[in-house]
Amino acid sequence: MKKFIQDVQKFYKYAIYSSKAELKSEIANSHLSWLWWILDPLLFMLVYAFISVIVFKASEKYFMAFVFIGLSLWDFFNKTVKQSVKIVSHNSQVVSKVYLPKYIFVFVKMGNNGFKMTVSFSLVVCMMILYKVPINLNILYVIPLLLTMFLLTFGVSVILAHFGVFVEDLSNVVTVLLRLTFYLSGIFYSISNRVKGPYGDLLLKFNPMALLINDMRNALIYASPIHRKAVLAWFLVSCLLSFIGVKLIYKYENSYVKVI
Repeated sequence: MKKFIQDVQKFYKYAIYSSKAELKSEIANSHLSWLWWILDPLLFMLVYAFISVIVFKASEKYFMAFVFIGLSLWDFFNKTVKQSVKIVSHNSQVVSKVYLPKYIFVFVKMGNNGFKMTVSFSLVVCMMILYKVPINLNILYVIPLLLTMFLLTFGVSVILAHFGVFVEDLSNVVTVLLRLTFYLSGIFYSISNRVKGPYGDLLLKFNPMALLINDMRNALIYASPIHRKAVLAWFLVSCLLSFIGVKLIYKYENSYVKVI
């Protein structure tokens, strides 16, 4: 843990600089520039809203904000995890020339995708104002929910970054699993309302993305309490996953150059 803290303090400026560089490169040749960070989630939200309301006849209170919250959290998790599987090999030129803890690359992706999520959540705030959503102290639950989200994403991503060096087809497996998780996470429907009986409770308890998305909506737009025990449990699991991932990186990072 001490080495991890020292390395983070040593290389965090590199992570921030790299995140900014990636964001600038994404819009370098775009006519709309940074507007795509707003249009991209907005267009996806309209597509899912159309599918949900027109095709499946599903609707929730404050529906646009409802969908946007789910998409914002999911995009951060999904993109970071996907990008992390091959992140060591994609940075082979850096890995082979200088020492850098490989989980720093995960921080770079989290910074990149986290900035985009912040832009999305600014739109959520605008929607909350338009809907005149009542606010109470439950909104403070956003802090532990986001912290759990970041830890979970980091833990899963670092573990996959390690195994992605040695298992060539891991990215294909991860893509399939993420697609399944997407449909089980209630992005454009409410698990509490649509999945009746014990199955809904099981989804919320054993699918952390479903739990975090559901509780983020409760905290932001429905002024409802969250599943505190379940969130605490997943926070501890996320800490464990992060610890395991960092240990794996430190133990095997000298062999990565030989493989890639």
